[in-house]
Amino acid sequence: MRAVALDIGEVRCGVAATDASGTLASPVCVLPAREVLEGAPSWRRVLEDHEPEVLVCGLPRTLAGEEGPQAERIREQAGRVAAACGLPLEFVDERLSSAEAKRVLRGRGLGEREMRGKVDMVAASLFLETWLEARGEV
Repeated sequence: MRAVALDIGEVRCGVAATDASGTLASPVCVLPAREVLEGAPSWRRVLEDHEPEVLVCGLPRTLAGEEGPQAERIREQAGRVAAACGLPLEFVDERLSSAEAKRVLRGRGLGEREMRGKVDMVAASLFLETWLEARGEV
């Protein structure tokens, strides 16, 4: 199943997508949150390029596994985006995905300055992979 994942932040949204077979997750881009939430051409282009069947959004949880303080905002915003796109919406725990994304990027030799703007899309690809694994797609 083809999926597009969003790591919705207050300023930016990291975007990741599965390949055509729906088994491999890859980072795509980072867009201003406003563009995704308002359905700007840049976001519509991502949808056209990847033709998703489902939208997967990261849901912030505490280390104890409970929904974090941002979860309500994410649920509401993701619901609006999914409705505007006509896609079913699924959530996945995004706990520690940004920290793991930074670790991955550091492993590739990137410094803090070079990581800026990349962390969100790598985090989205990491939790999209988790979603695929939970579905038995990987």
